[in-house]
Amino acid sequence: MTITPPIYRAGHCDVAVIGAGHAGIEAALASARLGLDTVCFTVNLDSVGNMPCNPAIGGTGKGHLVRELDALGGEMAKAADRACIQYRMLNLGKGPAVHSLRAQADRRRYQEIMKQTLERQEHLRVKQAEITDIGVEDGRVVSCTTATGAQWSCSALVVATGTYLDGRTVIGECIRSSGPDGLAAAVPLAERLRELGLPLRRFKTGTPPRILARTVDFSAMEPQYGDTEPEPFSFTTETVPENRAICWLTYTNEDTHEVIRRNLDRSPIYSGVIEGVGPRYCPSIETKVMTFPDKRRHQLFLEPMGLNTDELYLQGFSSSMPEEVQIEMLHTISGLEHAEMTRPAYAIEYDCIDPTALYPSLETKQIAGLYGAGQFNGSSGYEEAAVQGFVAGVNAARSVLGEPPFVLRRTDGYIGTLIDDLVTKGTEEPYRMMTSRSEYRLLHRQDNADERLCAIGRSIGLVTEERLRQVEEKYQTVAQELSRLEHTSLGPSDALDELLRTKGTAEVKNGCSLADLLRRPELGCDDLAALDPGRPELPKAVREQVALRLKYDGYIRRQLRQVEEVRRLEGKPLPADLDYNTIQGLRLEAREKLNRIRPENFGRASRISGVSPADIAVLMIWMERFHAGN
Repeated sequence: MTITPPIYRAGHCDVAVIGAGHAGIEAALASARLGLDTVCFTVNLDSVGNMPCNPAIGGTGKGHLVRELDALGGEMAKAADRACIQYRMLNLGKGPAVHSLRAQADRRRYQEIMKQTLERQEHLRVKQAEITDIGVEDGRVVSCTTATGAQWSCSALVVATGTYLDGRTVIGECIRSSGPDGLAAAVPLAERLRELGLPLRRFKTGTPPRILARTVDFSAMEPQYGDTEPEPFSFTTETVPENRAICWLTYTNEDTHEVIRRNLDRSPIYSGVIEGVGPRYCPSIETKVMTFPDKRRHQLFLEPMGLNTDELYLQGFSSSMPEEVQIEMLHTISGLEHAEMTRPAYAIEYDCIDPTALYPSLETKQIAGLYGAGQFNGSSGYEEAAVQGFVAGVNAARSVLGEPPFVLRRTDGYIGTLIDDLVTKGTEEPYRMMTSRSEYRLLHRQDNADERLCAIGRSIGLVTEERLRQVEEKYQTVAQELSRLEHTSLGPSDALDELLRTKGTAEVKNGCSLADLLRRPELGCDDLAALDPGRPELPKAVREQVALRLKYDGYIRRQLRQVEEVRRLEGKPLPADLDYNTIQGLRLEAREKLNRIRPENFGRASRISGVSPADIAVLMIWMERFHAGN
């Protein structure tokens, strides 16, 4: 029997944040650091910064998000550098555009760091409470109320509920109303959001089992070591990270696949028990086996959960099979024949919003002052959540201060691409950032995020003047070194010829500049050190920037021209109250999409799924006539 407690006035805050996961943390910190009185609510204070799935930060595309967030003044990169125990730079065999940092984190250490960061932040209060109601008056958020009846008046509110919103976990036939790690689901809040008319949908994600390390035969697996020279996530981390853990690689086999096929009728995914749409790029092991029947094995990584625990995370083995089936599957795998499962894998379904119902500021179109972030917006992943939380928190604060929204464009970087994809194109599955989603990935490398975004972070008030000065000096040094290399020539010599022959590149006959030599893919800055007596002592980060700019100059210039064209389109505004049904020549699908999404400029309109180049041409002609008639 549920008894509704009486409501009492608990207090006022400028900005309320629901959730203290990766999105909620960044939202609350950004708002408080901008001087707004902020309250962050979480169902359990021990779950602040929780990593219910893989204990890692970064990865392909995701590492870019972490670096960009750091450049803007966010917290995730700094916390990761204090808590991570193994660093690996991914995709080093490919071009610099897709190099991505990933690091294993000590899960509990990361939580401790983030919880303490919130607790010590000025203008921020953290409360253990479940929000069950959101008050709205005249189309604007005015309050939020806890399950115990505490009503907080607020001027803006960020929903960062992760997978808790009407969460339901599934392990075979065991189906429970629950958030991750057995914590309570946010059911009343989901009902209230539906009452408010927000377009909710059902997504799902999954997590693999955890294994007890002392029951694993590591001799049957391949060790995966960290980098010999690890790089930190944060541009401001001065100490070199230390690799203190080893990961291990093993594989499924035909016996594993046979267990899955034999028990497919008990799989909630295939029996219809699971209704939510799952992530295409992170499928369950049963989905992998059924989708790729000719693939004889699938990679599995054993990753440590931390330095003070013997639990291992089995990356690549997410499942919703019954517990006893999971154990049978595990015991077919090399090295796991006697493994003890400490926590079974499970699928989790949850409610989220159709992100096309959001402005690029992440404010809902239906309710002023109500913002969404993270998995509530249809994304997946800690990093995707964190950057959205930052943007939502900044904009919630700016709305209270009466300042214009802070909007990152897709031409600014991966954060802008992620948000633009969500609010413009929408998503039919949990959205995951990948380098392939960016048209300008050579410009938006992880290594130059400070150059691209620190000035923006300073303009919104979350990067110090001193930090911006350091970044400006760094890139002034890069420019000076580039100029020196362009104006320093080497004449033909035996030493130069010998170096070029050794490196497998053509000899020079009339001499050439150091810059031209370094544009050759076979040569690096250090290769020419003996022939360059005027070479200054430069930090590693500066040398890397110099080499990248020389080798990729032509490609970078081409992408810069593409960016300018996109910005030209984004500089052409569209009226906010335009009725697209009145424009002759637009296709029906284009009219429906344009009326629903209401793009603020031609650039965004051109990226809406279902709006063709012909529709954009019709719009441009109409706008020219409209302005001519006015």
